[in-house]
Amino acid sequence: MKRRMAIACFLALLVGCASGPEYTRPSLDLPMGWAVQAPWRVAKPDDATFSGSWWQRFGDRELDELEARALANNATLAVSNARLMQARSVLTSTAASALPLVGLGERVSRQRISADRPLTNYSSPNFSTVQNELSVAMTVSYELDLAGRVQQSIASAKATLEQSSADYENTRLLLTADLATNYFNLREIDAELRVLGHSINLQKRSLELMRARHELGAATGLELAQQQTILDSTLVQVELLQRQRGQFEHAVATLVGVPAPQFALPATQSESVVPAVPVGMPSDLLERRPDVAASERAMAVANAQIGIANAAFYPSITLGSVAGVDSREFKTLFDAPSMLWSIGLSAAQTLFDGGKMQANLEFSRSGYTASVANYRRVVLVAMQEVEDGITGLTALGRASRQAGMALNGARKVLEMTTARYDGGASTYAEVIAAQQAALASERQSVQLQGQQLVTTVFLIKALGGDWQSSAGAKIAIKD
Repeated sequence: MKRRMAIACFLALLVGCASGPEYTRPSLDLPMGWAVQAPWRVAKPDDATFSGSWWQRFGDRELDELEARALANNATLAVSNARLMQARSVLTSTAASALPLVGLGERVSRQRISADRPLTNYSSPNFSTVQNELSVAMTVSYELDLAGRVQQSIASAKATLEQSSADYENTRLLLTADLATNYFNLREIDAELRVLGHSINLQKRSLELMRARHELGAATGLELAQQQTILDSTLVQVELLQRQRGQFEHAVATLVGVPAPQFALPATQSESVVPAVPVGMPSDLLERRPDVAASERAMAVANAQIGIANAAFYPSITLGSVAGVDSREFKTLFDAPSMLWSIGLSAAQTLFDGGKMQANLEFSRSGYTASVANYRRVVLVAMQEVEDGITGLTALGRASRQAGMALNGARKVLEMTTARYDGGASTYAEVIAAQQAALASERQSVQLQGQQLVTTVFLIKALGGDWQSSAGAKIAIKD
């Protein structure tokens, strides 16, 4: 009884000393809310309006089709999915270590034993024999996980699977956001090209009128040259925008998995609308952003690695057993005298390794420290991106309204200046200046609309994709 109690106490002490550190997510000093400005307000979430694909909120069918093609054909997403499948297989394989290993072995042989083999007894000579051997045996082995190595390995594999799942979601989010950003940039250039096309038509008509006036002697050669220069300058801007459009089009082609030479996105007038984006509390980022989730799971993996490294200091104990039959003839193979069995424990303990296990333990602890620092960095970057998106959209909204008023004013100035020139009260230089101001104001208005769409995509990505807030959470939405 005393020996049994001593063994039990030793095993309990072994388990207590060898178990890995308990994992807890480190706390962060998060603000209570975002530094929002008008037109943002606090509201309750509407879970009924949740959609699995955030880009559908822009109401652009062509974008929806491109996103579907990207999710089906993108090579980077396929790589991430394959790694997720690998992580699942690793977890299944590692979890099997907690179960007994059962095997079945069969052996059929005919052998001749040498008569000149070394003697085991000087009084008993050796003889040469030829005989058959038939053997069927089942083996069972099980590692007693007293040091917690197996459980820590399973915990590490499970956390790795969760990290791979979060990495896949993050890859999906980045893919869809990059595609939407390139698409909206391309459509913004299309809008600019339409503005320039309209201006080119007006400038060509003005050039024809100016040339006719010059032939009649009502306009100077300088005025004709100035009008031609304006037209040439506008045509140059068109060429530069076409170059930029080609780059965005090629980027879209790569994201949807199509070679750039085989892809074309015709110019159309986009019908995208800027959706009202709910902004959750800063702590919501810890649950919604996949990159934050991935970095948090990386801490769990690093924590489990400490337990695995710590378990190496303790003995590895394996319970093994064999049961079967062994005979020279098949007819007696399953007779009682042919039965054989064995059962026992095997233990292995490293006595000296030159500090290798201690170095592995310190390496694991340093890895955990690095993962904690990386987690804090990812959270801080996430908060910065959300704050940038909120302030950016707010500023762009105000700028867009101001640009609209500036455009209306520039158009009125152009009309008045043209009328004054026709009446002889203004010079043609004033007309040219008014034309350039109106064109610049219209282009600026179009650019701001495109920037609002791109910044909205940026904010949605910063928030972790589509929003499905838990009941009762406070969020801020755009009026």
